Parts: sequence; C-alpha cells; structure tokens
Amino acid sequence: MAVAPGAKNFRNAFLSPEHFKKSAPQVWTGFQTNIKLMLVAEVLVLAIALLIALIRNLPGAAVFPLRILAIAYTDIFRGIPLILVVFMVGLGLPALQLKVVSTQSVFVYGVVALTLVYSAYVAEVYRAGIESVHGSQVAAARSLSLSHWQTMRHVVLPQAIRRVIPPLLNDFIGLQKDTALVALIGVVEAGREAQDYSSVTFNFTGYTVAAVFFIALTIPLARFTDYLIRRDQRRMRATGG
Repeated sequence: MAVAPGAKNFRNAFLSPEHFKKSAPQVWTGFQTNIKLMLVAEVLVLAIALLIALIRNLPGAAVFPLRILAIAYTDIFRGIPLILVVFMVGLGLPALQLKVVSTQSVFVYGVVALTLVYSAYVAEVYRAGIESVHGSQVAAARSLSLSHWQTMRHVVLPQAIRRVIPPLLNDFIGLQKDTALVALIGVVEAGREAQDYSSVTFNFTGYTVAAVFFIALTIPLARFTDYLIRRDQRRMRATGG
C-alpha cells in the first residue's frame, strides 16, 4: 500500500530513525538539566509548602498576620501562570541590578520560579491532609499536655503526609513537565537542545526524542501514583473508613 505524501512527510519530519539516533545524545544532555531542575525544586517545594501549610493552621490572634500572608501567597502564586513567573523572575530580577539577587545563573532563576508556583499548590495539598485528621485526635493529644507543635509533629503530620502522597506525586509529575518552560529564560534543557538540533538540520525528530524522555519519566510516576491510590482505597475499605 502506498504511503500518502502527507504521512510520509510527517514521518520524515518527526519520526526519522536517522535523526532520532543523531539527536538523542544532544537532547539527553539537555534532559539531565530538566531532571536537576525537578529534583532541586522538589526539595525546596516540599519544605516551603509544609511551612506555609503549618502557618495557615496556627491558632491564636497573635499569628493572624502570618496566616494572612500565607493565604495571600497561595492565592497569588496559584493565580499567576507559571510562564509569567518565569519571565518575572528570570528577566525581571537580573534587570534590578541588585547584588546577589541579580547575579544568579538562569538555572537558579528557573528553580526559584518553579518553587514559587508549586509551593503554593503543594501547600494546599498539605493543608488538606492536615485538616483530614479528625479533630478528636488533636483533642486527645492536647489532653495529654502536648503542645500545638508536638501535636502536629507526632500526631497530625505523620497521618496527613501519608494521606497526601498520591496528590503530591501528581503535582511533581506536573513540575517535571513544567521544567521545560525555563528554556524561555535561557536554560539549555531538552526542549532547547531539540530546538537547536532542528534549526541546524531542519528536522523535528529532536522534539520527538525530548517527548520520549519526558514520557519515560512521567509514566512510571503516574502508575506508581495509581498504585498508591488503589492501596489506600483497599485499606480504607478494609477498615471501614
């Protein structure tokens, strides 16, 4: 059966075995930067988001200003598209010509932009997990003379974090894909390497290679997330929860 010209052109442009083999090493070099961005940002997001969630759950009028700041942070950075934050951080901060702040690498600015946005989302995931712990457990802990922080550390957080692991993994799948956006401020990652290859060879198979690398990383994470969700559902059915 003859192959339609359009299909043949598409195959040659995006699925060329020759260009796949030639572009793979170059794109892989860039993809390692995506992985580094993801890992560094994940560590920072987990820590900062937990701090924000804890601040939002602080009791008492004395810490009301802190709670307002935490709420404002989550509302603002969940409302601004990541691409705008990438531009504001990666292009705006260097333009300020401030010591330290304006002299960082584009990699650092990329990590900062990702961390700012995803900390807001993950903070809400943490908060949902904290609020899912029944109030009777908190009351029981306080009746044993545990302080608020001791109750959070020994009673609430262990349960809350275990419950939110699946949604956290979903957020980090999104984070891993969004590392490609930092190419807009000059970070040489998989997408930029694919673009460079395409500009030289006039072939787009490099983009396919980049897509394959992203899929190879995200699909196992997605399946692992599905497994955790099913396991949690079986445990809840077994306990009548």
